Amino acid sequence: MAFTGRAHPGGPAEGAGLGGSSEQLSSSAVNRIIMEFVIYCGRAAFLCYPVYLTGYWGLSISWVLLCLVMVTWWRKNRQFKDHRIGTAIDFVDNEDTVINRELKSALQMASWVHFPDVEKVDWVNKVLQQAWPFFGMFMEKLLKENIQPAVRQSSPALKMFTFTKVHFGHIPPRITGMRAYTQEADQKEVILDMNICYDGDVDIDAEVNAPIVAGVKGLKLKGMLRVILEPLIGQVPLVGGVTIFFIRPPTLEINWTGMTNLLDSPAFSSLSEETIIDIISSLMVLPNRMCFPLIDQVKVDQMRFPLPRGVVRVHLLEAKDLLAKDTYMMGLVKGKSDPYAKLRVGNRNVKSKTIKESLDPKWNEVYEFVVHEAPGQELEVELYDEDTDKDDFLGGYHLDFGEVKREKEIDQWFPLEGVQNGEVHLKLQWFSLQADPSLLRQSADGLACAMLAVYLDNASNLPKDHKEIQDHHKHGKHSKEARLTRKTANPNSFVELAINNEVRKSKVVYASKDPVWEEGFTFFVHDVKTQQLSVKVIEHEKKSPLGSLNLPLSRLLSISNMTLDQRFQLERSGASSQIKLKATLRVLALEKPAPKILVNPPSQATKQKPQTNQGSSSTASTPPSTIPANNTPVTQASSPNANSHDGLNENYISHRRGSFRGSDDWRSPLASTANIRRYDSHSLLSDNSIASSRFDVSEGALYPEALRRHEGSLGEIQLTVRYANLRRKLIVVINACRNLFPCSDNGTDSYVRLYLLPDQTWRHRKRTQVKRRTVNPVFNDKFEYDVSLEEAQTRKLDVSVKNNKMLITRERKDIGMVMIDLSQLDLAKGSTEWYELTLPGLKKSS
Repeated sequence: MAFTGRAHPGGPAEGAGLGGSSEQLSSSAVNRIIMEFVIYCGRAAFLCYPVYLTGYWGLSISWVLLCLVMVTWWRKNRQFKDHRIGTAIDFVDNEDTVINRELKSALQMASWVHFPDVEKVDWVNKVLQQAWPFFGMFMEKLLKENIQPAVRQSSPALKMFTFTKVHFGHIPPRITGMRAYTQEADQKEVILDMNICYDGDVDIDAEVNAPIVAGVKGLKLKGMLRVILEPLIGQVPLVGGVTIFFIRPPTLEINWTGMTNLLDSPAFSSLSEETIIDIISSLMVLPNRMCFPLIDQVKVDQMRFPLPRGVVRVHLLEAKDLLAKDTYMMGLVKGKSDPYAKLRVGNRNVKSKTIKESLDPKWNEVYEFVVHEAPGQELEVELYDEDTDKDDFLGGYHLDFGEVKREKEIDQWFPLEGVQNGEVHLKLQWFSLQADPSLLRQSADGLACAMLAVYLDNASNLPKDHKEIQDHHKHGKHSKEARLTRKTANPNSFVELAINNEVRKSKVVYASKDPVWEEGFTFFVHDVKTQQLSVKVIEHEKKSPLGSLNLPLSRLLSISNMTLDQRFQLERSGASSQIKLKATLRVLALEKPAPKILVNPPSQATKQKPQTNQGSSSTASTPPSTIPANNTPVTQASSPNANSHDGLNENYISHRRGSFRGSDDWRSPLASTANIRRYDSHSLLSDNSIASSRFDVSEGALYPEALRRHEGSLGEIQLTVRYANLRRKLIVVINACRNLFPCSDNGTDSYVRLYLLPDQTWRHRKRTQVKRRTVNPVFNDKFEYDVSLEEAQTRKLDVSVKNNKMLITRERKDIGMVMIDLSQLDLAKGSTEWYELTLPGLKKSS
């Protein structure tokens, strides 16, 4: 860093420049360091003086050793006592937290115990136990018929490789928990997450050469396996295909036998297991998948490499309150840290720059990640202090991309886990993938504007080597000399794909002129008009090119769906050498979070409502037709009271419900037109909702005529509300309804909608299934809310019974409503009661 002190040597500026970017030491800090150094020297002299006296008096060295042993024992004993006292005090102060932490770490309970949405599936384990011997037969056939020839072709030293014994034992894997995604998944698919744990008695022996025997006896594997059943079809077998993959690499432990016992040593065990994990990752860890189509109409490439869900742009901004790991003068003086961050999504890792000597570093770096599964894939952030020997851990945080997809944009501080203190500031943005070229906008700051997905299928008629290409160009395709001298084996080839400096490599296919790769790759595109995809087929051992292809990305802009799926003629290759691939270009479209629907604060007209009622009666009797069309909207994106729960509840109750028992407050058009929340249950922004805000609800303009003329009760609903202390959840059970208003001759197609106020957005909305053709529906549907007991007692439950069929266009679907103040209920014991349904603006007959 340059400084101006050079122009005046010896002046004050020079002293300022010596500090550079670091902090200058004040006189008090210098005095403190000198005093600590003097104290340290005094301690050292005090400890060394008895040694000097021992030698001066001619005593045995055993006395010195005995004293050192006694001092060491006293210090260790003192530390042990302090630790026990500190642990006891911590337990008394944080009893619940300590017990929960010890239960999770020591007992290792199954996931279905900790997470209510994960189910215990013993029946699946029984099926696995019954089918395990047949799985062993399948794997034995697979190893000997597929894996064994591939291993022999991979290297000349493994030409005699043979599996002599394959036995997968009698212990099947166990599914410790299963979660089914319903709301997050598409209607034509079923997504299952299985926590799989395998501790089996595998016994596999292989003969590399005659004297060399290797094997595996015992295997431990643990991970989360995702199973996708798609597409769902209307004919047997109801499922078009099955896709299996690990979202994150599983953990693996192997007990080696034979010559591979050397791999059990600490120096080699991690290397061997990491190699096998890499093999598993190349087969079935995202973005790689194992696919099994069940019908002919399903395309394998669409199952094996579907388009990603989206792209997340991660802004690594800063951190604060990090731990100080650097020390000086043998630990007497504490310094700061040299923090850097590691970000990992799947098998992609990035590392930030290192900020020297800072506990509040600022990076301001941006990274982009392709998201294949959301929810499921996680962003793993880990902070380290850079050192010359081993980097110290400063904390980490895991964030599921499902949250980013739902919120569209997250900008907040995240607490670091695994350390006492520290926070990291991240901004995450969700980009959807669009096939509309008009949305293409090149970024001014050099970030990606599009994404290219390439599915590499296969190649045909590749030349055996570079010499064959030269012979072809020299003698022609049908040269007799070229045919007679062609004695080389089929090539071992792989494909290298690149856009500028971003390079991807496929797996190696051995001894084949028609290799099949079936792999997918993704690239970030910064300039569609100038960049191009470079494809090179390369021979594995000699690294010589067997053919190439250049595909300008601008060509995809003018093609339907921005997708090119065909065979391409390879350049600088054989006359009939071709490669088949599918290239799909998608524009990155930044999605903005949906505006939160909030109720207006009380307007001036509402505050003056009592005076209006007491004044002239002409205002109160104004018909709805005199209300202007451009009335003040009933919602507002932001308000001064937007973050106030109490104000929001008060406004919501007063404006939406009023007095359900025939209060005259709802007769005022000023109150009904400017401060009424929209009712539509499907979308808070629909045309039906907007239109409903322009009518006087006191007159029941949007309700069916039969409902407005109804003089009796609208019905009752039975609810059970209780709080589960162990699970820390509020549980609401919709039991049943009775004597509902009949919307047709056959009864009512009814369902129940819930909001836990003040959460009123669409994603907080919960609803039951539709019960058809009955006025006494029985639901028995349970809903759970992740809130504390103290917070639950400050909330209100908004319950609405609705008709699933619209009687007349633009008419309301509400049959009845009820507002429950949870502070009036004993949530710990639970409450089951019948509540009478009412509607705002409709008088209930007694």
